[in-house]
Order: sequence, then structure tokens, then C-alpha cells
Amino acid sequence: EAPIPKMLAPCLLRRAILTVPLVFVLALLVTEPVRADQEAGTAIPAESRPCVDCHAFEFMQRALQDLKKTAYNLDTR
Repeated sequence: EAPIPKMLAPCLLRRAILTVPLVFVLALLVTEPVRADQEAGTAIPAESRPCVDCHAFEFMQRALQDLKKTAYNLDTR
């Protein structure tokens, strides 16, 4: 295996440092931006979706139930 000449290594490093951001910027320019009106998956009508407050309430209820179960399990030990 031939060693890399001393002057070639900094040149390759400089080229890599310049190439990586350039490729990243080009990738950002080529990809299509996601618009706010696009939704992933199937569309669910707004009437059948629970509101954000309902989701938060259900999440807090489940979290409270989990805490109660954990506390009970710790008490029984």
C-alpha cells in the first residue's frame, strides 16, 4: 500500500469539507418542501377527530392511572 503524499491529505480534507455542505444544500434545494395543507396518511374528517384538549385530558388520565398503579405496586412490595 502506497502512503498518501503529505500534500495530498490536506487537499483531500479541504475538498471533503467543501463538498459535504454543498451536497447538503443541493439536497435541500432538490427536495420538495412539505406544505401545511399536506397530511400524512389517510385524512380523518375534523368532526370525528377529538380536540387537542380532549387528547391532553385523556393523556393525563392515563398518566394518573399509571402513577396510581405504580404507587400501589410499590406499596404492596
